[in-house]
Amino acid sequence: MQSLKNNISNRLDKINLLGVNITRASQAEVRARIQEFLDGRRQHVIVTPNPEIILQAIDRDEELWYILNHADLALADGVALKFAAWFYGKNIKRITGADLTVDILKSAQARKYKVAVFNRQRGLSGAEEIKSALNKKFPELKVYVQAVEQPPQTERQHSDEMLSVAPGVTSSMTVLARSDGRLDFRDVNQFAPDIVFCALGSPGQEKFIYYNLPKIPSARLGMSIGGSFDFLTGKARRAPKLLRRIGLEWFWRLANQPKRVKRIYRATVIFSFRFFVFFFILRWFYRSNVACLLYKKVQAADGKASYKILIVERVGDRGHWQLPQGGTGGESLSVAGARELSEELNTRNFKPMAVFENLFKYKFDARLDKDGLKTSYQPMKNQRGYKGQKQSLFIAEFVGTDGEIMVNLWEHSAWRWVKAKKLVESLHPVRREAAKIFMEKFWETVSSLSLRA
Repeated sequence: MQSLKNNISNRLDKINLLGVNITRASQAEVRARIQEFLDGRRQHVIVTPNPEIILQAIDRDEELWYILNHADLALADGVALKFAAWFYGKNIKRITGADLTVDILKSAQARKYKVAVFNRQRGLSGAEEIKSALNKKFPELKVYVQAVEQPPQTERQHSDEMLSVAPGVTSSMTVLARSDGRLDFRDVNQFAPDIVFCALGSPGQEKFIYYNLPKIPSARLGMSIGGSFDFLTGKARRAPKLLRRIGLEWFWRLANQPKRVKRIYRATVIFSFRFFVFFFILRWFYRSNVACLLYKKVQAADGKASYKILIVERVGDRGHWQLPQGGTGGESLSVAGARELSEELNTRNFKPMAVFENLFKYKFDARLDKDGLKTSYQPMKNQRGYKGQKQSLFIAEFVGTDGEIMVNLWEHSAWRWVKAKKLVESLHPVRREAAKIFMEKFWETVSSLSLRA
């Protein structure tokens, strides 16, 4: 998306909380920036992460993590984020999606901007209810509301109707279809909105905006807003202003919606505990990481076997080639390695062959400063808060076809096979020391397999 490459919001200060960059800005600065977005020609994205969304991004959804960190504005929607920032000696203004939505709607009416809303078909507020409420509160506002259907997140579909559609990319978030089974942008493009709101719930709404805003070329601003329209329709009641000001809106929600107790517990207690561990404890430990060496056997004309190994290029760091890798997350090396390969390459057609534990260790700061990679590595370092990484190795044989390999766009920009003997020299210099150790284990493994055969 063009706005992510030309992000004028870089002028605003940010603070990294559990790996997600939160914008530090006053309400006046946010309003000014939004007007700047609307006065321009490029498309811009606003997200309003709360503690629950941040935990989901760092624990289960790297795609969401990537989208949050590439938004033009990421505004704190949760008092726990404000408290966390104090540990860094910083103050962040809590700007809720509900408040900002109303501000934008008022501005849109005054400046004659058109607004489009994508709402969950079976949400608390229906499309007609939203349109009626907006017409009543903002009678001069031109608004278009489209209901879309959200299938189960476990469903994976490979079609042009994918929510997260991109060349060679699939995602756990799938189709958000209309009642006729298709996601059609012809009507909304005929309406030609300036502003697009998405109320599908996280992470669907963030992914919808990220992937589909470019399909609505007239729009210059896209924002994920959760249940903000439920307050406008009267289907949900906001906490009294006093409770909101002192950071007890969560208590109001718990009292009025006891079924939310698990979500509120996660957003308050779990987030606070995770941040405590992140800030005070993780800095003394190494993160457990697994490098994935995926190879395929190539039979030469003379009958001799040779090997090729798959490497990937990091997004935003042209020429930085490496092996697929990722955190183990408490899983066994076999499980973590298989998961990383399937997530990063979108294929399960490989056969695990061997694992080797704790082969290489490095500190984040020393490694970054030494190799001049601080800019491209800093987000991942901050994401976990660890002292460094200890790398294990997962070796697997690829048994599929090259056409099924599709790298995820939030980590890698390309992939290729290289001859095993040229692997080390094909990788970025910062990766070569570990790669030499990995290759020793690789040759041991294939030699052992040859003897068994």
